[in-house]
Amino acid sequence: MARSSADRLAGYQRRYRNLAAQLADIGYIAAGSLAQRHNRCGKPNCHCHRDPPHLHGPYWQWTAKVNGKTVNRRLTQSEAELYQEWIDNDRRQRAIITQMREIAAKATELLLHENARQEP
Repeated sequence: MARSSADRLAGYQRRYRNLAAQLADIGYIAAGSLAQRHNRCGKPNCHCHRDPPHLHGPYWQWTAKVNGKTVNRRLTQSEAELYQEWIDNDRRQRAIITQMREIAAKATELLLHENARQEP
């Protein structure tokens, strides 16, 4: 393998290992999203039905697909904070894996090119 190709490959390997180490530091992950909701109740004389309305809430709601079905769960403030951390971790790990794929693709092209040069 040519020196410049070997240097480039070593750089790819360093970056790839660095990203893998970042993955190891990510905590729990969760899919889905969080939303803060304000609702109306079913009592017709409640302040939430007046003009202007004073809605109940805020309530935190987590929504995700689980086994192909949309699941909604109402959360407390502390639960919402945990879920937000886990959702952020999920986004971070997805971004890292995307970068790892890009680096692996560059390394693959380099290795295939070098392999083709060495074949008779």
